[in-house]
Amino acid sequence: MGRVSISPRRAGVALAALTALLVSGCSAEPERPRSGPSPSASSAGPAPTPTVAADPAARAAALVGTLADEDLVGQVLMPYAYGSSATKVSPGSAAGNRALAGVDTPAEMVAKYRLGGLILVGFSADDPTAGNQATTNVDNPKQVRELTDGLRAAAGKLPAGSAPFLIGTDQEYGVVTRITDGVTLLPSPLAAGAARQPALTEAAWRAAGAELAAMGINLDFAPVADVLVTRSTVIGSRSFGADPANASAQVAGAVRGLQAEGVGASVKHFPGHGLSATDSHKDLPVIGQSRAVLDRTAFPPFRAGIDAGAMAVMSAHLDVRAVDPGTPATFSRKLLTDVLRGQLGFQGVVITDGMNMPPAKRWSPGEAAVRALTAGNDLILMTPNVGQAYAGLLAALRDGSLPRARLVEAATRVLTMKFKLADRPAPALSGLDGPAHRKAAADLAAAAVTVLRGRCGGPIAGPVTVTSSGGRDRTRGTLTEALTAAGVKVVPSGGTIVHLVGYGDGADDLRADAAVTVAMDTPYVLAAAKSPTLLATYSSSRASMTALAGVLAGKARPGGRSPVPVTGLPATTCGT
Repeated sequence: MGRVSISPRRAGVALAALTALLVSGCSAEPERPRSGPSPSASSAGPAPTPTVAADPAARAAALVGTLADEDLVGQVLMPYAYGSSATKVSPGSAAGNRALAGVDTPAEMVAKYRLGGLILVGFSADDPTAGNQATTNVDNPKQVRELTDGLRAAAGKLPAGSAPFLIGTDQEYGVVTRITDGVTLLPSPLAAGAARQPALTEAAWRAAGAELAAMGINLDFAPVADVLVTRSTVIGSRSFGADPANASAQVAGAVRGLQAEGVGASVKHFPGHGLSATDSHKDLPVIGQSRAVLDRTAFPPFRAGIDAGAMAVMSAHLDVRAVDPGTPATFSRKLLTDVLRGQLGFQGVVITDGMNMPPAKRWSPGEAAVRALTAGNDLILMTPNVGQAYAGLLAALRDGSLPRARLVEAATRVLTMKFKLADRPAPALSGLDGPAHRKAAADLAAAAVTVLRGRCGGPIAGPVTVTSSGGRDRTRGTLTEALTAAGVKVVPSGGTIVHLVGYGDGADDLRADAAVTVAMDTPYVLAAAKSPTLLATYSSSRASMTALAGVLAGKARPGGRSPVPVTGLPATTCGT
């Protein structure tokens, strides 16, 4: 579709109406064309050039006033796509895109549906979110940058192309880290919670933001603001811990760090996935706690993220019985509009959790998208069928079941966020995994190492033999290298045993003869360990293994405190 012609008078009406909408909520409807012809990849005209104001909200309002229905709907969709390139994909990826969206390539998907953004997906070995990652399109920083450049080139040809294209990913660090090669890997959020130093968290996440920006990613679905009330395997070390105050400080630090480098932060999973052990990638978790408990426990980190300026909040597929029983939070107006916006005061973009997860698939993609938008979400993430979601939103708009003002409000919020992220040149890829970034990760990892049983410091009796639960050869090798570099002799067998356990491990993965047992994920398993010395790093990153080696060599004092309670063990034996 070509540009929609709009007179100067009507442009002024649209700008005034939409500016009022931003201030008052969903109360104004612009005078503008109600529709346009069906979209196609080849007929979209060049981006219009409305009068540009410095204020992102005014720029968004001006642009929205020029857009047809198809463009407004596209702005609230953020699907995934198959393929590691925007324009050249394998036959398998092309088939995946045809099933998902009726196109061959990611660039064609952007053009056909006038998309506002795209999420880059993938998973690693211990990833609890692997179930809804249908494909992977991240490999290494150079490939990611070429992909994001290609997506932006496609989006730049659209009527909304004057606003930056949103490219997001789940770079949480720890078990959910989409891009792992060639970048600085921070220790997990739980490690940051153990360190209890928000300044170190902010510095580390600022390094992360710079690296994401260099790869062309401008929205991170992080940090996780869930307070780890339960022993949840799906949240686990993705959380900053069980203490709402400590988690709040860490969330705020991560938000400030990311956004200082031009990467939007999306705190998640509202209203708090840490209150249930059920995995929403498989079922609908029930949050049975009272509203008073939510206010005291779950909400503070979200408030802290909002106060720190978080541009986005991700809603969760959670049945919160105290507020809206039986309705997943993603589809609950009471939670998203009344609580999140009305009571917590959030004015930014609300983003759904993956709509390809079972709690959202109880409805068709079109109906689910309409329900989510009506409830108060502004951006629909990872729909299982792009064409059906797009058509469903258009049909609901035209039959009145989706109020036009709600769609305009959502698109305006999305574009406002985009303009807040605009006008920042991407850093060079050469800065990835540089010395300053590695130091920021190392400082945070070193502050996290915790002694839950045994002496506080002093070298381990050598030589040392490093063992681990199954499938952790790479981590065992990393620690062996770090110990050797720290002056500790490491032998294949017969030495003092340092045994590593990680994500998903239980009592059967422990060794009774280990002198030291180290938890590299949540530390709960240490309650069953017999070793005289128990340590936790909460992370298996290189930075964490280097920090562990420093402690074992007697060259560093372990100052961390367990951010979650472990049965029968203190938070630390180091008296801090």
